[in-house]
Amino acid sequence: MAKDLEEIYKSYAKSVYRYLLSLTHDKDLAEELTGETFYRAVYSIHTYNGSCKISVWLCQIAKHVWYQELGKRKRHLNQELREDIPSPNMSPEEASLFQIDKMDLYRAIHQLSEPMREIVHMRITGEFSFAEIGEILGKSENWARVTFYRLRRARL
Repeated sequence: MAKDLEEIYKSYAKSVYRYLLSLTHDKDLAEELTGETFYRAVYSIHTYNGSCKISVWLCQIAKHVWYQELGKRKRHLNQELREDIPSPNMSPEEASLFQIDKMDLYRAIHQLSEPMREIVHMRITGEFSFAEIGEILGKSENWARVTFYRLRRARL
């Protein structure tokens, strides 16, 4: 059994990490949550019934871990907000426009409902393929591709 769990980790850790990175936008946090995901998977492996691919099951655990992290963060409102600093090579005008464009993009993404927001995050920041997005969300590759392009054309 330990050998099987080690193989599962070797096979899926990178995908789970990329999925969490697409949600968190933070490499360190994604790495930490990946570890937590596999920790929980070890203790709940007996609940895996084979009705979906193991990668989908792991990503569902990862999503749950991420939502729990968000809940913790909401309870700690005193945490300072981090600001991204534009490139030092940009003029003040360029830096201002860059920040405005970025804010508009994230506002538009934030307005999306689930799973549309998740698709955009996975595609843009996690660099997941449409096949991977479809697999994670339990849909087809074509569904993920069509949904993303419709979103992009309609809103983003």
